[in-house]
Amino acid sequence: MNLGITNKKAIVTGSGRGIGKAIAIALAREGCDVAICSRTESDLAQVKKEIEELGKKVIAIQLDVCNYSEINKFVNKIQSQWGETDILINNAGSGETQPNTLPHELSDELWLESINLNLLAAIRFSNLLIPGMRIKKWGRVITIASRNGKEAGGKPWYTISKAAEISLMKTLSMNFEYVRDGITFNSIAPGVVLTEKGSWSRFKQKEPEKFQKRINETLPLGRPGLPDEVANVVAFLCSYQACFLNGACIPVDGGESKSY
Repeated sequence: MNLGITNKKAIVTGSGRGIGKAIAIALAREGCDVAICSRTESDLAQVKKEIEELGKKVIAIQLDVCNYSEINKFVNKIQSQWGETDILINNAGSGETQPNTLPHELSDELWLESINLNLLAAIRFSNLLIPGMRIKKWGRVITIASRNGKEAGGKPWYTISKAAEISLMKTLSMNFEYVRDGITFNSIAPGVVLTEKGSWSRFKQKEPEKFQKRINETLPLGRPGLPDEVANVVAFLCSYQACFLNGACIPVDGGESKSY
């Protein structure tokens, strides 16, 4: 299928590894020029190399998405080199830095860390890039949320921030001025995805038997997902063929979630 996004300009946040890396490479394969960012410079260098090998332009900048000044400089650099952005993938996020503890024992600072990383970064990038998409009369904003954002479970601070990301995309999708300028807003809710340095990979390495038991008991397909399997859905959402998909939260979880 020709997705019709050749030469589109895309930003993928948190794209040094895992799902973000897979999305950046998938979009490059579809002909997009891609701007990537991550906290880890060595990860960015590898992704940059892989995108360049596909013959596409890439801008790679190390940044902390919790820092608005750094986000603003990143977006300004892209706009100065490429013009306005067509596609924004809000992928940066995590819940792993907070300890396993009861919610009432978590400090305000750690609650805010989760909200800043998972929600506020998505808001800031969207706010900076939507005006340019309106000028072009076309755009795609996709936020990578989580299965936990659709139903109870997981660490509360992570679940709450991911639910807010889904709500953000749904709310923006109902703004007539934005969507009638050709912009769509959707979210993806991955389940267990085995990434190179993610928590599930660490669990598998540390306790392989316990890991496999958990997979067998909770995942209908009997296996975790792979980053490419999420990235392929995201690439389609970016396409012209997906123009009537707006305000959706698409589970990519192999049937793991219990919500309808």
